[in-house]
Amino acid sequence: MATDSATVESKSIDWIPLGERRGKPSMLFPLWFMSNANLTTLATGMVGASLGASFLTSLVAIVLGAAVGTVFTAFHSAQGPQLGLPQMIQSRAQFGYRGVVVICAVVIFSIVGFNIFNQILAGDVLTMTTGVDARNLWFVIITALALALAIYGYHWIHRVQNWLTWLFLATFGVFTVVALVTLHLPHGQFGFAGFSWPAFLVQFAAAAAYALGWAPYVSDYSRYLPPQTSPGKALFYTYGGVFVGSSWLMILGAFVAALFADVSPLEAVRQAADGILPGAGLWLLVAALPGLVTVITVNIYASSIELITIIDSFRAVSPTRRLRVGACVVIGLAGLLGAVLSTGEFLDNFGSFLVILLYLLVPWTSVNLVDYYFVRRGRYAIGEIFVPRGGVYGTWGWRGLAAYAIGIIAMIPFVVTVWYTGPVANALGGVDVALFVGLFASAVAYLLMARSLDLAAEQAKAQSDAREHGFEAVSFASPRTGAGTASLTDGGQSS
Repeated sequence: MATDSATVESKSIDWIPLGERRGKPSMLFPLWFMSNANLTTLATGMVGASLGASFLTSLVAIVLGAAVGTVFTAFHSAQGPQLGLPQMIQSRAQFGYRGVVVICAVVIFSIVGFNIFNQILAGDVLTMTTGVDARNLWFVIITALALALAIYGYHWIHRVQNWLTWLFLATFGVFTVVALVTLHLPHGQFGFAGFSWPAFLVQFAAAAAYALGWAPYVSDYSRYLPPQTSPGKALFYTYGGVFVGSSWLMILGAFVAALFADVSPLEAVRQAADGILPGAGLWLLVAALPGLVTVITVNIYASSIELITIIDSFRAVSPTRRLRVGACVVIGLAGLLGAVLSTGEFLDNFGSFLVILLYLLVPWTSVNLVDYYFVRRGRYAIGEIFVPRGGVYGTWGWRGLAAYAIGIIAMIPFVVTVWYTGPVANALGGVDVALFVGLFASAVAYLLMARSLDLAAEQAKAQSDAREHGFEAVSFASPRTGAGTASLTDGGQSS
């Protein structure tokens, strides 16, 4: 069966037939490594330093935050080969055919927000390296390049990210090693003198949110893998790519921030590189530009699927190539408009954005993972996910929506933002533990409410799907083994 590997991809919210599944889980490492190995990630590592944290304080916060946030992202990625569905379409099982729109709206908001910040940095790179202050023109060029790759789709995105991994290692890899050997941090940066819990936890939350930010669409980039793909390997390569890429660049950001206080992320990188070899700073920034463009691509591609999911939830659509291209254009233009209209200090806005993103995503990831790994154990009636009314998953999944709301409400007394600090957080001296409260509250609430689910009826529908449409691989794959059967039949469906 022909695939979209050499042409513009046609798939979006529809199930990937078995005949179109190919690839190895190892391909997930370069995709997620390069998605995180960029200047926006580096800027995220400077958040703690901007609040007075030492390099060592930031380093510990970054490693712990990235390690925690990546856990959830990696477990979501393992769902892709088993289900062959985009993440938000699968979330209809928890939130309902239309209820998932609530989560999709949050995800689109976060993705467009990320792209605005990515474009600001990419535009600044072009201004610094060319000497031409044509901010809006740069935004248009960046959007056009990212949009073109997003339109070609899944296979080309994987391919380009693999190529760019080698470019990154040859440039930022060398720079990192030489910088650590030749550039010396000011006295006190390798200690915890003046340690501040709020600064530590803001950097921890920023790192965790950045790593967790991929979770709502990480399985979009693993859904073409064969259903026999080991969930453990998919998890391992995704975790490795996200954690290595994000922690490396954030630590590098904390390092250059400790060297050059009160300067922009790009200026800090330029000065650090020039300190090693005069004139190297601009060339290093040029080498970083493709990574910024492709991370915008990754976001456009995923959020176009979210947008189509929203439309389909209220009016069933045929997931054609033209619809996917149109959705990519809308998302690309939204990010472009946001970048053109943007104002304010980059780090201040970006740090606050990441904290809010963490609060909004934590209850969703808790509900989705608990449902997949503990309630339904990876077994879904795939055909029913596309039934607008009268399906086993319902129009509005009250259990998932209620658990999500409970998680949000439970976090409010514990949150710490520039606009509001909860009473418990105040009593703790500004310590932010809302992440853990939201995870626990949503998980417990969903587990309790899921006890009333009629799982037997769902399994009966799943068996019917298997016989009628060839959905065996996704209906009965075990999250533990990932085993389909050797005699899987090829099949598909349309919404």
